[in-house]
Amino acid sequence: MQHVFQLDKVSKTYKNDSGEFEALKDVTLSVEEGEIFGIIGMSGAGKSTLVRTLNRLEEVTSGTVSFYGQDLAGLKPKELRKVRRSISMIFQSFNLLQQRSVIENVMQPLRIAKLPAAERREKAMEMLRIVGLEDKKDAYPSRLSGGQRQRVAIARALASDPKVLLCDEATSALDPKITGEILELLQKINRERKLTIVIITHEMSVVEKICDRVAIIDQGVLAEVGEVKEVFSNPGSEAAKKLVFPSNPFDPTEPDAKLIRLVFDGQSAGEPFIANMVKETGIAVTILSANTRSVGGIGYGQIVLELPKDEHDRQVVTEFFRSRGLVISEVTP
Repeated sequence: MQHVFQLDKVSKTYKNDSGEFEALKDVTLSVEEGEIFGIIGMSGAGKSTLVRTLNRLEEVTSGTVSFYGQDLAGLKPKELRKVRRSISMIFQSFNLLQQRSVIENVMQPLRIAKLPAAERREKAMEMLRIVGLEDKKDAYPSRLSGGQRQRVAIARALASDPKVLLCDEATSALDPKITGEILELLQKINRERKLTIVIITHEMSVVEKICDRVAIIDQGVLAEVGEVKEVFSNPGSEAAKKLVFPSNPFDPTEPDAKLIRLVFDGQSAGEPFIANMVKETGIAVTILSANTRSVGGIGYGQIVLELPKDEHDRQVVTEFFRSRGLVISEVTP
């Protein structure tokens, strides 16, 4: 598979009157053609800085960023403009022109590219059909819902036939139902148009729903990168664990309790693991948390258990779950 973006030891340092701030530290990763790639981190982690290096809106302090093998730092202004036409972007705030109609907003990049008026209109209508808003072509942004405005922004981004769509917190201002609809639309566009999509978000639920792979950024450092299902099942970094583990507080019965997290997919969800474990071993455990998630269209479950006090009983319980193929992680109360 071909690399769309390749970042090699990328660092970015900002300087101001109070000193220096290193927003990115030695980041190395790649984005493959045709995938939906997630970049996730908490506020201030460096993810927005990282995505802005992909189209050279941010110059890197050190390291290289390549687009289809071209080092962006070595491009002349005319060459860089050509690359940027291949990389469209949508934002949390939509960035629509309020005094122009929906179809005029979608035609804007085509107007800049100097396409004839008839071609602009035909192309814009095609894009509006893709996002399901052809009946709103003459409406103005102020008359649209947040979800509709984001659909217009997506149509505008697609109008220039980009190779890549960058989505910077594109669903953060939307309610969960509309977020789901926008993510399904992006997934459909990725599938039908073979468009590479990079999603920047602080919400693990967004990544789990549609991303193929994910990079976790923590204080400017690449904490972890991998397939979403693998990161969800067995997060290796502390940053990943904070994003993946159940967010509700645990209330163990003992102050020095040992907690474990079990993960299972939809194929194995039919087995009553806890009941079978108690039946076979005679050892009881306490369920502190349980929920299900959809990760890449596959249902996953996770259960947080408090293990018994006795070390031998803990080993028996843990071995039982391992023998059933469950992924086990320790959890800090």
